[in-house]
Amino acid sequence: MGYYSPVEMTEAFRSSGIYKGNLPVVKFMVIAMLGGAFIVLGGLLSVMVAGGMPGVGAANPGIIKFIAGALFPVGLILVSVTGADLFTSYCAAFTMSLCKKEIGAAKFIRFLLLSYFFNFIGTQFVAWLLTAYTGILSHEPWLSYLHTYSGAKVNQDFLKVFVKGIGANWLVCLGMFMGYAAKDISGKCIGIWIPVMLFVTLGFEHSIANMFFIPAAIYTGAPIS
Repeated sequence: MGYYSPVEMTEAFRSSGIYKGNLPVVKFMVIAMLGGAFIVLGGLLSVMVAGGMPGVGAANPGIIKFIAGALFPVGLILVSVTGADLFTSYCAAFTMSLCKKEIGAAKFIRFLLLSYFFNFIGTQFVAWLLTAYTGILSHEPWLSYLHTYSGAKVNQDFLKVFVKGIGANWLVCLGMFMGYAAKDISGKCIGIWIPVMLFVTLGFEHSIANMFFIPAAIYTGAPIS
């Protein structure tokens, strides 16, 4: 079946940034909200499954990290296949266009800010309405798992979180990039899955995912300011 070369993948990735940058602002806002919602659906799935296995986690913490990592990429697969917008991968695609002078700095900044803000709106839809309001994580062992997981995220040195953010986004952008290698949907899913599974299992920090984990913990009563 074959796959596209790195040069072809780069061109496709860059073209996706140009396409989104030329969308009407209202349409871009919509796909950015969807991107935020889709990415954290993977996070919700990982909490539901990994958080529901406290016995396994107590005896085999690495297995639980891998299970969470194996499930989280569902969110980025949804983003990629549907053409939604995710700030963290858009940073790479849009930067390529900026470096080739296909877009200006003002447009670059404006659309990245829009992407970040409306990703946040989408994440809160899942964190509050689909999670806190429905109560699907409001019982044990899921509640303790979510609160412990989110609490650990906010109780870190800033510089360490910053460096972990670099690691996460390097792998997220690599996942989107590798997705463009595929000529079929299954290949795209595998290309995305490998790097994203790595970043979650290794415990790196993804800004948009944390827009779900931390607010969802707050909405369900975690002692986080």
